[in-house]
Amino acid sequence: MRNRVSMTEAQVEYAADERGWGLAYIRLGSGKSGGLLRVGFEVCRHPALLEREVSYAALSAVCHVLRARGVRRVAIFVPDAQIVADIGERRELPAALLLPYVRLRCELNQFAEHSVAVAGDRELAARARAEVALHVAA
Repeated sequence: MRNRVSMTEAQVEYAADERGWGLAYIRLGSGKSGGLLRVGFEVCRHPALLEREVSYAALSAVCHVLRARGVRRVAIFVPDAQIVADIGERRELPAALLLPYVRLRCELNQFAEHSVAVAGDRELAARARAEVALHVAA
């Protein structure tokens, strides 16, 4: 019988400033006891997209870091229901999200197995927003 590698759970929260500097926090494992990773990213901001571009950039950066750490199977939980629907339903996107979508799909497809679902973590979200705010103030 083949020994199957377990699915890594990754709760992701993120924020970005108006200039495009962003920060994502990843809680690996279930519950509050999992390991915590901090990932910086950059994004080209488009106010009309209402932060959707931030979700794409953050998730792409997170996937890249997880694969670099040797994760092969991952269940990613994000606060943005739109990105989950974009990925799952392959629906029509604004032109400004086409390239970020392709980049994200390429990142996700490099995992042996992946899923993306909606879930939020207020503590991680507050941490990301606070650190981005401090970066802006500095």
